[in-house]
Amino acid sequence: MFEKQNFFIEQSRYKKNIKKTKKVFEILKNDLKNGEIPMLESYEKDYKLEFTKNLVKKYSKFKNIVIIGMGGSILGTQTIHSFLREKIKKKIFFFDNLDPSLNLKFKKIKNLKKTCFIVVSKSGNTLETITNLSTIFSKSLLKKRLIIITEIKDSHLMDFASFYDAEIIEHKEFIGGRYSVMSEASMFPAALMGLDIKKFKNLKKQIKNKKFASNLIKNVAGIYTLNLNNTKNSVILNYDSGLNSLGSWYQQLTAESLGKRKKGITPILSYGPKDHHSLLQLYLDGPKDKFFTFLSSNIKKSKFNIPINNLSPKMNFLKNKSLEFVINAQCEATKNIFELKKIPFRQLKISRKNEEELGKIFSFLVLETIMLARLMNVNPFDQPAVEQVKIETRKFLS
Repeated sequence: MFEKQNFFIEQSRYKKNIKKTKKVFEILKNDLKNGEIPMLESYEKDYKLEFTKNLVKKYSKFKNIVIIGMGGSILGTQTIHSFLREKIKKKIFFFDNLDPSLNLKFKKIKNLKKTCFIVVSKSGNTLETITNLSTIFSKSLLKKRLIIITEIKDSHLMDFASFYDAEIIEHKEFIGGRYSVMSEASMFPAALMGLDIKKFKNLKKQIKNKKFASNLIKNVAGIYTLNLNNTKNSVILNYDSGLNSLGSWYQQLTAESLGKRKKGITPILSYGPKDHHSLLQLYLDGPKDKFFTFLSSNIKKSKFNIPINNLSPKMNFLKNKSLEFVINAQCEATKNIFELKKIPFRQLKISRKNEEELGKIFSFLVLETIMLARLMNVNPFDQPAVEQVKIETRKFLS
């Protein structure tokens, strides 16, 4: 999956930690076998989702889907939609922040009668989600078109569900938001998009695959070694706009899972080739405190090529080149200079966009994060500091 293991230019830098990482991997495999990480059960094909085929069929008649959520409750679904947009015929609208212009965004949705609404919040009390739901929607609009995915407990969203006579899909208590991409939170919207949700899941097979396991161990050992040597900034350098949401999902996964007890990795989103004209100078010649993940694709997205008639003779090298070809040339050139300067990086290059490929990426990055957390001796599943901010916010609003 990761085409080049350039985290590991100097083998001697990580040999000691490769042994340690292999031990962590073997323990993780054993934990999975014994059901010690219930959250990861949702990454298996035999995980029982809390919705039926009849429920999917009932809401599949709607041409538009509005999805309301925050953070992990919505980032996974946004990634699925962005990655697989060529396969999705419905129009999907995401409300993922508090924004004064939200009503204007909502008014741009055409034919509300053919629109269903999905609200996702594990706790059922997410401030921004409740605010958006209260601000925009009316009972007459949501009647028989609202699905709420939340824990089955006393909460504001459960009160909404009762008031609006909404469908309720249980969000399992043991599945945290940033790990919920293979659970009801993202799989129900994916099913409404017409995607084959079974194809996303194959964790047992993946973890037994020697190449998958080897790549996972090497990447974790490399990142951990860099972290120990104070290279703690992870730049996600993306050359495919269809992977933007994947970068955002990975950013949250890394930051919330590892950023504890004065430890962690700072994930930074960056976009090529645009950032060649703002940040590349820093990346190449600034402080050596960063490692990079290149995201790119070799899939041609359009038939459009640059016409020669619009070019000056000096630019004939662009003749009949596609935009993807030009972007990939810039990506490859940047990688070559990184190699020359011995800047640590890896590349995730997508050769096909389907459910299986994205499921494999989700599984890899989740396992990578859990293993890094174990090496750093932090809990990858909690977020205590964020909870403090939520409590403090409520004081200001009271």
